[in-house]
Amino acid sequence: MKVQMRKWSMLSMTAIMALSLSACSSGNNASTGSSPAATAVPAAASSEPVKLRIVWWGSQARHDATLKALDAYTKKHPNVTFEPEFSGFDGYADKLATQAAAKNAPDIIQMDPAWLAEYAGRNQLAELSKGIRTEDIDKSLVDSGKYKDKLYAIPLGNNATGMIFNKNAVDKLGVKPPQNGWTWEQYFQFGKEAKAKLDKDKYVLMDGTSDYITYSAYQISQGKGYPITVDGKFNFDKDTWLTYVKTYAELRAAGVIPPAEIASTDKESDAKLDLMNNDSVLMKRTFAALFPGYEGVKPGAYSLVAQPKGTQSSGWLKPSMFWSVSADSKHAEASKMFIDWFVNDNEAADILTTTRGVPVSKKTLEYLTPKLTAADKLQIELIKGVAPDAQPFNAGAKGWSNYTAKDYKSIGEKVMFGKLIPEAAYEELVKKAKDYQ
Repeated sequence: MKVQMRKWSMLSMTAIMALSLSACSSGNNASTGSSPAATAVPAAASSEPVKLRIVWWGSQARHDATLKALDAYTKKHPNVTFEPEFSGFDGYADKLATQAAAKNAPDIIQMDPAWLAEYAGRNQLAELSKGIRTEDIDKSLVDSGKYKDKLYAIPLGNNATGMIFNKNAVDKLGVKPPQNGWTWEQYFQFGKEAKAKLDKDKYVLMDGTSDYITYSAYQISQGKGYPITVDGKFNFDKDTWLTYVKTYAELRAAGVIPPAEIASTDKESDAKLDLMNNDSVLMKRTFAALFPGYEGVKPGAYSLVAQPKGTQSSGWLKPSMFWSVSADSKHAEASKMFIDWFVNDNEAADILTTTRGVPVSKKTLEYLTPKLTAADKLQIELIKGVAPDAQPFNAGAKGWSNYTAKDYKSIGEKVMFGKLIPEAAYEELVKKAKDYQ
């Protein structure tokens, strides 16, 4: 498994390396044309009126770009209109699960890699092996959308784990900014040094106690593997987890991280409630594909850096997200035609830029490269920085999504609020895991 995922990590860089190519050959492509190398052209559209329900999560920048893309598609295909549903990430998974269980999911679904096995395993997604051109996407990246060798999801962007920080604020404090290759010890020390120069009601780092993604990064960097393995085994290392949680308790007491009542209000990508956007913290973990949302709120304020290292690296590469089609959709073919346009068409690329990560089509990325902004290139630099020693990507084991997204958060917040001591919390993690094994 490790060899396979490392192979994908390197192969996915092929699309990114298109940045070093000359743009002259792509300059002749009309902005409204599809990738000229594509061969499996989708079937002709029906003229019958179609209304497609489509759902996604993200920042305001992603919402605005997607709505503009939907309008552009309707202009090209007047018989196709859309009923969009969009929100921040908070609550998205619960709403989608409820809709899918009731066989009322939208036609086109923005799907997270961590959920793919759950939905495909319950036969809630349509197979996408025909009707969408994927020949300009690295095979290993296409394969990340497969479940049991069948394609149920089309990747929309290259992505990497990392950390975002307010570079402008750090520079004003006179603290040395973080750099790729730093360690967890340097990360925590950065927090302490910056806090010494901050106002009392401002904080440096996010509290990672209740964040499964941050703890996963910490544990794999200690050489202990993922807390939940790809085949669904409980693998929390007790000593590692206790060290991690107690370190955050010390940081909380020192005011380096927010108190629990503030930390628990964070809503990722929300213009007002995200603790980065409202200036409550200077740094938090993120993904490259989320950067345009932060840039849209405070242009030029933020920068990206790789996650800290332990005895090993802690970062990984992943598809930013997917488009999937509901198995209950009555408009599966029209949905697939839209996804094909979304991924392969230069007009779509001009509108969407990097709002869902670095484009997966090599031809599209080559076309778009001369138009990328400095913020777009920061995403690419993070991906390039993570790639050489990236950890194998764990898409999430089937049956464990509620544990990692809800149970872990709930138990972690009990520790943050002082309702459980770390040792008792670990035992609760072990006990709760038995419900999923």
